Amino acid sequence: MNRRGFILAASATVGASIPLLARGRSGGDPAEGDEYAYSGQYGDGRLKARPGAPRLRVEPGLTPLGIGGSRDGQLLVPAKYRADTPAPLAVVLHGAGGSSRGALRWSTAAAEESGVVCVVPESRSSTWDVLIQGLGPDVEFIDRALAFAFARCNVDPKRVAICGFSDGASYALTLGLINGDFFSKIVAFSPGFIGSNEPYGNPKVWISHGTNDEILPIEQTSRRIVPALQRRGYPVTYREFAGPHQVPAEVASEGFGWVAAGK
Repeated sequence: MNRRGFILAASATVGASIPLLARGRSGGDPAEGDEYAYSGQYGDGRLKARPGAPRLRVEPGLTPLGIGGSRDGQLLVPAKYRADTPAPLAVVLHGAGGSSRGALRWSTAAAEESGVVCVVPESRSSTWDVLIQGLGPDVEFIDRALAFAFARCNVDPKRVAICGFSDGASYALTLGLINGDFFSKIVAFSPGFIGSNEPYGNPKVWISHGTNDEILPIEQTSRRIVPALQRRGYPVTYREFAGPHQVPAEVASEGFGWVAAGK
């Protein structure tokens, strides 16, 4: 794998290729919509939290993270979860201007069906940091959200994935490649771009996109992203569907089932 930075594609909405900058906010002032100070230590995009023996109990259903102030997130523990059996886990990322509530609308049924524990954080601002000021605040918050989940859930370290829709899909690809030695799988529902300043590992990638996407046109996004990833040696499963900018229930089910399979 070429360790040099690379940019794979950009959407019409974004308008130009976006390098994934290895920088974060240098100050300690909170980002818009946040109520805690960013430490300034996550500009490289690397996550530190790892699964271990859980210290706390958690019940199936939704549990607020309680770590982010006005923009927080949820931990979704499916009814199939059993504390004595390591479960697959996915970080689930919303689209631009979205929230955990929006992400849960398209992910909950699929997560329940597949038995995937979901960490559903909210971006510190209107969308994920790489599109605003560069990596940092959201990386740290996702790391804290993962630590919250690992303290409560018995997670299979070989089945930790990151997924998202739209801007969240672009961010999932971005962080997924940077942390490819941690995330075994990346799921991107209708992504717009992907970039990396230092990819690690060789995660498997699953991408879906609607052929009638009016927000992130497929010809300018996934039909460029997929072959670019394949040229760099990443194993990619690609799913096109007839539809607009959305995550159909059957597509979400397929993506989360792929995460749970662990193959």
